Amino acid sequence: MKIHDLEFFLISSDRSGEPDEPRCLLVRVTTASGLEGWGESGFVWRPGELVARRESLLAVLAGRSVYDIEELHTLDALWPPPVRAAVEMAVWDLLGHVLRQPLCNLLGGYYRRRIPVSVRLAGCNSKTVANVSRELAEQGFHTLTVVADGRPDDDLQNIKAIRELLGERITLRLDGQGLFDAETARDLCAGLEHEGLQFFLDPIKTKEIHPAAVLGRQTSVPLALWRAICGPDDVFCAARCGAAPFVAIDLEQVGGIVPARACAAVAAAAGMVPVLGCRASLGIATAAMLHLAAATPAFSTGNEIAPRQLRDTVLADSLEIVEGMISVPESPGLGVEVDRAKLERRQPPM
Repeated sequence: MKIHDLEFFLISSDRSGEPDEPRCLLVRVTTASGLEGWGESGFVWRPGELVARRESLLAVLAGRSVYDIEELHTLDALWPPPVRAAVEMAVWDLLGHVLRQPLCNLLGGYYRRRIPVSVRLAGCNSKTVANVSRELAEQGFHTLTVVADGRPDDDLQNIKAIRELLGERITLRLDGQGLFDAETARDLCAGLEHEGLQFFLDPIKTKEIHPAAVLGRQTSVPLALWRAICGPDDVFCAARCGAAPFVAIDLEQVGGIVPARACAAVAAAAGMVPVLGCRASLGIATAAMLHLAAATPAFSTGNEIAPRQLRDTVLADSLEIVEGMISVPESPGLGVEVDRAKLERRQPPM
């Protein structure tokens, strides 16, 4: 079975009800018999490039076997990594439809059927953050990630307010988003020492790994790296220099499911804990994340997701969180169906 055709779709945000600037790139690959697979990534091109990009990539992909997924990672045309991730995801989905198997079965089978998730929570004032956290805890969420706003005193107060209100009922993380210089990050860590964080993600405003290793030797707060992890070699570097006990692996950033599994294997071998980081998604990338987490024992803790990702989708049937977990779709491929009417409504004017 071979790849026959390739389509790109630009999708905009649904916040205003009107199409706006492109936010996501959806990829559809098909066979001559009409079977299809879908992939998703952030948008990396200008809208006017789409036709030429599609033609150049189709020339490379047409006629290739849907089974030759590893080979996709040797193609220079599939660049940058978000494009490679989206195409690879679509081919995995297509292969699942060809074989009539869910993606999880192609990756080794179901190690787990429900995936724990960490809900991301943007900071407001500490009282609001604490109250929202309580509501989420009452809905069954076990892990929360507070997103820093760059004001360390406010970020510290948000964490303290949640911990004071919920105690040890919740696993708590802080995503620094790379907003702090090394000195500020060190001072913030000092304030967080007794707050029981699972980890402090990307505390320093650099994508270099070694500054995190320096900070890690100055604090007892566990650190995690996301923005510095672009492949298995980065995980290896982080492990070798003792930069962080946790790594967040982003399918889009590392270039797909194959390298993400390699990242997880390196992390597990080094005694690190990997989590999956999922950016804003229209549902397709979230489904891929669920299958990968289901088939990979190392992804044992809450994987990063935003609740809006489960509402703001182009799927015919939305994924649902129950008791802080999402069930893995069991239909062939990614197990989700794209609603073409939703897709068409979300395409910005060209």
